[in-house]
Amino acid sequence: MTYQQALAYLDEHAGYQKTGRIDSPSLDMISRLCELMGEPQHCAPVVHITGTNGKGSTAQMITRLLMASGLRVGTYTSPHLERVNERFTIDCEPIPDDAFAEQIAAIADLEMLTGSRPGYFDICTAAAFRWFADEAVDVMVIEVGLLGRWDATNVVDAQVAVITNIGLDHMEFAGPTRADIAREKAGIIKSQSAVICGDTDEEIVEIFAQAGGASLLVRQRDFDVDSNQLALGGRMVDVRTPTTIYPEVLVPLHGRHQAENAIVAITAVEAFFARPLAADIIDEAFGNVSMPGRFEVMGHQPLVIVDGAHNPAGADVCAAVFLEDFDPAGRRLLVIGCLKGRDPFDMLSALRADEFDLVICCTAPSPRGLPAQEVAEAARRLGCDEVATVNTVEAAIDRAMQEIGPDDALLITGSLYVVGSARPYLRRLLP
Repeated sequence: MTYQQALAYLDEHAGYQKTGRIDSPSLDMISRLCELMGEPQHCAPVVHITGTNGKGSTAQMITRLLMASGLRVGTYTSPHLERVNERFTIDCEPIPDDAFAEQIAAIADLEMLTGSRPGYFDICTAAAFRWFADEAVDVMVIEVGLLGRWDATNVVDAQVAVITNIGLDHMEFAGPTRADIAREKAGIIKSQSAVICGDTDEEIVEIFAQAGGASLLVRQRDFDVDSNQLALGGRMVDVRTPTTIYPEVLVPLHGRHQAENAIVAITAVEAFFARPLAADIIDEAFGNVSMPGRFEVMGHQPLVIVDGAHNPAGADVCAAVFLEDFDPAGRRLLVIGCLKGRDPFDMLSALRADEFDLVICCTAPSPRGLPAQEVAEAARRLGCDEVATVNTVEAAIDRAMQEIGPDDALLITGSLYVVGSARPYLRRLLP
């Protein structure tokens, strides 16, 4: 199987990716694939990460902390921005094309033995476990794809189970309350798991306390951010864990929320090792942290930022960082595209789109992309002064560039699919 054939095989099995529907959630398929492969999901200890927002940033920080501690780290995340290889990394290096094709081919060979058709995420997850086993990683950092209990990644037995926060998302599969969503995410907790909870709501914390883990550490109660200041290129924070105070930690990511992700990550790695971390380990690890597509500055004069916020909670954080931390002096332009299943009015409200001078609505480049006209109608209902409608992300960026001056600022957001298309186009467009 070639790399292109592997991509085609995945595309043929892309159900949820195209429809947004999961008809009968089950771990049967991924369990059968893992059984046929000799249970590679147990080849190394696991840090398993769920939550509504911040999973990707937290996974990156945990990975870097484990690497700085001398371990070989296999990390599995989703979705990807530009190439599916981004989902599979060892020591932050994406899987090579030939290795990717080899792993996907191995899963394809097993399909006939399963008696049914695996989905896209089942295939990717099984391939990740197989690759990590083949490469003999020391630890796996595994990000949940959807909720937790029935997610394909939940065949692992996590030594550390991390919950970043709980918000209202994926309401088509869980809800209607945050507590309902928390119960689904609590499904990743196993009897031996040290649970690290970034959410502070007492009702939510109690759900995780009752989930049967070996221990539970909760932000604000057991660990916290004591100081969180804007700094050049990110945040300067003082943090404390159950064992240690770490002063003046530079987190090279934008937004107050990244300090909370950082303390969750540090506490999770302390729990993994059952000991404090040396300050130079944290400095080395965070010095190498980067998150493409997560409030990423693509250009200056004009300021151009892409952010993968795809739900109202993430959009609210994105707006706060853009409008308050960056506080653009000139005109503010917004390019937005959303997926079906997201209420565009809620997304635009959270983004404070009515505070932008121009809102350019496009269709996210996905079979589940919400038509640009529907996004634009929501923008007009919100009271946005000037609203434009175009078909593609690239056309939206072109329209923005016709309007923008050197002191202005452009935010491109609403979906990781939008950001994934915007990044390569901007690299070609901007000096």
